Amino acid sequence: MALYEHVYLARQDISAQQVEALTEQFQKIVAGLGGKITKNEYWGVKSLAYRIKKNRKAHFSLFNIDAPHAAVAEMERQMGLNEDVLRFMTIRVDALEEGPSAMMRKRDDDGAKEGPGGERRGPRPPRPRRDDSAAEGAF
Repeated sequence: MALYEHVYLARQDISAQQVEALTEQFQKIVAGLGGKITKNEYWGVKSLAYRIKKNRKAHFSLFNIDAPHAAVAEMERQMGLNEDVLRFMTIRVDALEEGPSAMMRKRDDDGAKEGPGGERRGPRPPRPRRDDSAAEGAF
């Protein structure tokens, strides 16, 4: 069977529970046609770079899929018919990524920014103000 990474965007005005229901629906489609979804990540609501169907934000979800092409094609067909799905993209890969995706690692890294000595970095100290009177006396 082929390996795929699949990301879909759902409308912002549906709830996270409805996105989970969509995910379960798509998992059943893939499983019914002989495949399986090995990883499912919900990335949350994120801003879009541009408006898609009058939406400025969307729910993002990632699947790692191990399935025949027919199962993925049927899932994509069902997504195209669903009004709650704004966009989707499927990419065939040679190997599926183990562990959390880059988006999930980024979320974990945001809370643990440390300086070179291991101490937590805070906001930058204010820059010293330039003394303009010294510059005026030079002329």
